[in-house]
Amino acid sequence: MIRHLVLFKLNEGVERDEPRVVAGVKAFQELDGVVPELEFWECAWNITDRPIAYDFAINSAVADRDALKRYIEHPAHQAAAGQWREFATWVIADYEF
Repeated sequence: MIRHLVLFKLNEGVERDEPRVVAGVKAFQELDGVVPELEFWECAWNITDRPIAYDFAINSAVADRDALKRYIEHPAHQAAAGQWREFATWVIADYEF
């Protein structure tokens, strides 16, 4: 199995309640059940206000590297990530467990 972690940081001046951010969150929430490679999926806002903290997180799992590639290339994933490119930056970690 591969864990796929993504941490998002909203760009300066961008707020969680902006319509484009709300739509971006919804797009990621809706990936659960849409992308067959996802064996585990959760996403949520950070609940702390520490200055080094990121704002939003995705924690997911897929079977193997091929499944990860298919997930990344899936049109629904590409569309969701495309929305976030407009208002956030992110870091990713993928590891076997």
